[in-house]
Amino acid sequence: MGWQLPLSLLRTSVGHPMLVELKNGETYNGNLVSCDSWMNVSLREVICTSKDGERFWRIAEAYVRGNQIKYLRVPDEIITLVQDEPMRFGDGQGPGGRGRGRGRGRGGRGRGEGTRGRGGARGGRGAATRGGPPRGGRGGARGRGEQG
Repeated sequence: MGWQLPLSLLRTSVGHPMLVELKNGETYNGNLVSCDSWMNVSLREVICTSKDGERFWRIAEAYVRGNQIKYLRVPDEIITLVQDEPMRFGDGQGPGGRGRGRGRGRGGRGRGEGTRGRGGARGGRGAATRGGPPRGGRGGARGRGEQG
């Protein structure tokens, strides 16, 4: 048996009974209706037990947010039914992927060309242009090329 991912185990458990314990100590026993990638789960025919174990409630349906779940318990036969999800390479996950960066594509930052920041490879406003006189960096015309 290979590596079982938690979400593939949950997806296989749809329609089966499970126990969900929350971080606050409450437990929910019911049949799993659905789950999503954040481990939010919907249960049907639920019995809720209080933190101290002394009070019980029967609830037709319950929705549990994934970040409140402490642990899940599924029947042992589900583990034999689960099939490994195939690893997807090339989408930023797995070997050789680049992860989830800012996605700026090729080239440097912003509109500049080259590798030296905003001003490009030849500098910014104060750099000399090809075949012309040197421009004034912070002079009167503010970078338009006029001498002032």
